[in-house]
Amino acid sequence: MADIRKITDFGASQLDIYARIPEVQLLHFHEPGPGIFIAESPNVVKRALTAGYEPISLLVETKHIKGEAKEVIAMCGDVPVYTAEFDILTKLTGFKLTRGVLCAMGRRKLPSIREVCAGARRIAVLENVVNPTNIGAVFRSAAALNMDAVLLTPGCSDPLYRRASRVSMGTVFQVPWTFFDEKKECWPEEGRKILRELGFKTAAMALKEDSVSLDDPVLKEEEKLAVVLGTEGDGLAPQTIAGCDYTVMIPMSHGVDSLNVASASAVAFWELGRKETILH
Repeated sequence: MADIRKITDFGASQLDIYARIPEVQLLHFHEPGPGIFIAESPNVVKRALTAGYEPISLLVETKHIKGEAKEVIAMCGDVPVYTAEFDILTKLTGFKLTRGVLCAMGRRKLPSIREVCAGARRIAVLENVVNPTNIGAVFRSAAALNMDAVLLTPGCSDPLYRRASRVSMGTVFQVPWTFFDEKKECWPEEGRKILRELGFKTAAMALKEDSVSLDDPVLKEEEKLAVVLGTEGDGLAPQTIAGCDYTVMIPMSHGVDSLNVASASAVAFWELGRKETILH
């Protein structure tokens, strides 16, 4: 049965994870073990629960308890459900809750690169993509357009940050992903070495004169391909581009010379992830 608790004390320590502890601190909440993250909106929370993440508590706008949050509350069992009216929750959290639901959940130990790539044929590698919105959008495209996994360098924003998981529509809980370990799998040198060992060719998305076009048949014929995308603004580091097997450019018109990394990822994933173009 749901444990509904009306908020009467803004300073209650149980609410710290929603109101007073920054996400970067939640990430390290249980060091050396996995930390905590906050999932926002009923659909995102449901996808996290379906993926096996353990709920700690819920923060729910009162009117949604018997509405949009009803199924989420049932899925969470007997964890505490803190509730208040819209204005109070907005004051408490500092922002308007998307569809009235937040859920604090326990993180899990990240898998290894080899575990994430096992059986994969098309993967994305994100280099220092720092904007959580872009991370979320890339994951949504990866899920929709046949990417089997996503690998992130340590400079990337965390896919489980609230904004990233919300923008992804919860697909961060569906697409396998992990970070390169900066001590053991330093990107780009060691990271590329591991990908080569796993049979992947690397395709750097960059604006270079010696690039191949995204629709080049040679890319589609690669059995295993890692699509490498760079940070907002500067793109990929020169040493990353130099070390990849291909440098790939998206054909563009009207004098447009580049796309946002999230937009570029969608175009690249669509072209290179289409199942009919992959050899089996």
